[in-house]
Amino acid sequence: MTPPTPPLPTLPVHALQQQPTQAPWLVQHLWGAAAVGVIGGAPKTGKSWLGLELAVAVASGSPCLGRFDVDTPGPVLAYLAEDALPAVRDRVDQLCQHRGLTLHGLDLHIITAPSLRLDLEDDRGALDQTLAHLQPKLLLLDPLIRLHRLDENSSAEISGLLGFLRQLNRRHNLAIALVHHMAKRTCHDLGQALRGSSDLFAWIDSACYLVRRSEQLRLTVQHRAAPAPEPMLLRLVGGHGQPCRLQLDGHDHEPPPLAEAVRAHLHHTENPCSRATLRQQLRVNNARLGDALGSLEKRGLVVRTSGGWTLPCESQALQPSPTG
Repeated sequence: MTPPTPPLPTLPVHALQQQPTQAPWLVQHLWGAAAVGVIGGAPKTGKSWLGLELAVAVASGSPCLGRFDVDTPGPVLAYLAEDALPAVRDRVDQLCQHRGLTLHGLDLHIITAPSLRLDLEDDRGALDQTLAHLQPKLLLLDPLIRLHRLDENSSAEISGLLGFLRQLNRRHNLAIALVHHMAKRTCHDLGQALRGSSDLFAWIDSACYLVRRSEQLRLTVQHRAAPAPEPMLLRLVGGHGQPCRLQLDGHDHEPPPLAEAVRAHLHHTENPCSRATLRQQLRVNNARLGDALGSLEKRGLVVRTSGGWTLPCESQALQPSPTG
């Protein structure tokens, strides 16, 4: 006799886990923590550069594009199917040079296998084991088209691949960024221009879309559960002895990122500064300053003391205080 089928598990709604009032970030305003998504664009629009910029920022804890703070730094695992390993090393080295970093201190790991097929069980198992070993905060896969031999227009086939990636995302609590091509068709919502099945657009938590505008690149960001920044213009700069990188257009003429401005002010201030003094001196609203201070404190770059905020090297003899 066949045993009765057990009922589905249920909970009263009040017993469900509460969602944080603010979604946690991997990189503030660019990519959610443990978010899956796409870096999309037509060929030659800097998708791989942006993917590596994101990877180096997370692996080093340094601001992405010089402006967007990393809230969840940690190891990064990347697979770049279309680039030779020496070329990958060179690109990452240039991004490190611009930041004043060295490759030796960078927690970025590159998969060196000649191929990685996410439609094959053996390769899926190997990737799963690698993630369990490294426990990265971000998995970068570039590009999606080289990771399978499925029909991209088949919802049934692509949904299975995306389902596997979502399993990895939840099992290892990591963000996943897929580099993917956009079709030539024009769409009001850039996510609908992604090549292949619309299941990909539905799967996305965070996305960065690059569209060429003459010599500039327009970066548009989308999030499932958070507001996105205004579109911004980028430019690939460097060469002639200077490290290549994506740069926010006009960035050299704008004020430094707030977190860097806070540290610069504290560096030139003999005594600890209160939050009110920092807000007045930097002419910034209280919410933005609080976000910057919280991010810096989390990364150990500033210390909150009984006298205010200061740099770590200046606060060894001071007692921490719970108030700002």
